[in-house]
Amino acid sequence: MLSVIIPTEGVEQTAVATLAALVPGAAAGVIKEVLLVDGTRNGVIERVADVAGCRFIGFEGSSQGAALAAGALQARSPWLMFLPAGAVLETGWIEETTQFIQSVASSGRDRAAVFRYARSPYADTGFRDALRAVVRKLVGPLGDQGLLIARDHYDRIGGYPPQARRSEARLLRRLGRSSRTMLRSRIVMVG
Repeated sequence: MLSVIIPTEGVEQTAVATLAALVPGAAAGVIKEVLLVDGTRNGVIERVADVAGCRFIGFEGSSQGAALAAGALQARSPWLMFLPAGAVLETGWIEETTQFIQSVASSGRDRAAVFRYARSPYADTGFRDALRAVVRKLVGPLGDQGLLIARDHYDRIGGYPPQARRSEARLLRRLGRSSRTMLRSRIVMVG
C-alpha cells in the first residue's frame, strides 16, 4: 500500500528513531517497503538498512530534493510517504493514514497530506524555533512535516525537483492549500 522514503544524510541515530516509529505500520500491513536514501557513502546507512530489512538507495548529488527524487523513483507502491530522518509519528497515524488513502481513492480527487508538527518536549527552544513556528502559521507546512501522496499525483505535479533549493517547500506550494490536508496525527522531530 505504502512506500516510505527517508533521506538520511548518513546519520544512524535519526534514521533508527524514524524506523522504530514505523514498526507498527509494517506489522499492520500499511507499509510495504521502507527506502533509506543516502548520498554520503560512509556505509553507516547501508548497514542500518541491512539490519532493519529496508532498501538502501545510494544517489549522486548533495541536495535533499535529489535524495527524495531518487527514493520516489525506486519506490514500488501506489502511495508514497516522505519522512525526514529523525521524524517520529505519534500513535494513531496508522488508522488516520489508512482512512485518508481510502477517502482519496473513493473521492477520485487528487489530495496529499502532511502531518501536524509537534516540537519535541526535550528540545531546547530558541529564536530559530520561534521563527519557524511563525512561518508555519503564515505560509503553511514545511518540509519537515512529512508528505503522504499517491504516486500518480506525485508524478503529475512533477515530483521533487532534484536540483532546486528547498525542493520540499516547492512541492508543497505546487500542491497548494486546496489539495493538501493537515492530518491530526503529529510528527515529532528527534535528534
